[in-house]
Amino acid sequence: MALQKDNLPNEDLCEVACVHPDAVKSAAEQMPDLDTLFSLAELFKMFGDTTRIRIMCALFERELCVCDIAELLGMGQSAISHQLRLLRTASLVRVRREGKSSYYSLDDEHVRLIFEMGLNHIQEGRN
Repeated sequence: MALQKDNLPNEDLCEVACVHPDAVKSAAEQMPDLDTLFSLAELFKMFGDTTRIRIMCALFERELCVCDIAELLGMGQSAISHQLRLLRTASLVRVRREGKSSYYSLDDEHVRLIFEMGLNHIQEGRN
């Protein structure tokens, strides 16, 4: 039995080294290419910042201008603008200009689904 430093079993390791070729082959065939997985990791990094999460949550109901988001989050417009730029680059939000104002909304329904699935997963663990 593999033991950790504190002499407790390490369930993350196999006790016996054995490879299951069929399982490895099947997993390899289903796995997207490295470039795609890199892009996916970059997408999920956008969800790794509380300010960006709060911005996306604010945009669930309706589009908001930068001033509205800054007021809601109690932050400066330049800090919000920086985060919105990152979210826009990641195709998570879109911008619409109207006169001198910039209005932001979630880019599409996929963004809402990713957010909701993560939130449901977190809340499920708390019940």
